[in-house]
Amino acid sequence: MAFTRSGANASLDDIAKEARVGPGTLYRHFPTREELLQGVYRSQLEELAAAERKFAQTMAPIEALRAWLLLFVDAIAAKELIAPALNTLVGDHKKVFAASYAQVQEAIRSLVKRAIKSGDIRKDLDAMDLLRALVGVANVTSSPDWQKSARRLVDILIIGSRPTK
Repeated sequence: MAFTRSGANASLDDIAKEARVGPGTLYRHFPTREELLQGVYRSQLEELAAAERKFAQTMAPIEALRAWLLLFVDAIAAKELIAPALNTLVGDHKKVFAASYAQVQEAIRSLVKRAIKSGDIRKDLDAMDLLRALVGVANVTSSPDWQKSARRLVDILIIGSRPTK
């Protein structure tokens, strides 16, 4: 993806070429860079939310939760590339994407609820605590290996969320 390689200032012509559409098509759907960035970010969050359903259908509850949390780490990394531009262009991007955030929150809550029901996760776990921990690690972006650290943290969180005996 062009934004991954070049950041938020990626050439819109390169993006159109990569998407295999003409520049006119890109500009018709996304008349401004701001709208394109919003579309990319919204799409990433919606894909993350949709992964919950796929994982829940194909994996055991604890594995589905782990896989989704790892995908969340990847989403944080992708967001890091475009967040500065989003903040510059639209101010508080959380307001713009409230509906997408709600979908992400519902996804993690559903996965945690399923894992609690199966007995894999302790009953008092707050699903949002898992996300807060991962976002917290990501906010220490001065470390070049924060993403590896966050991926290790997923396993620590899963192990620490097991029921106490």
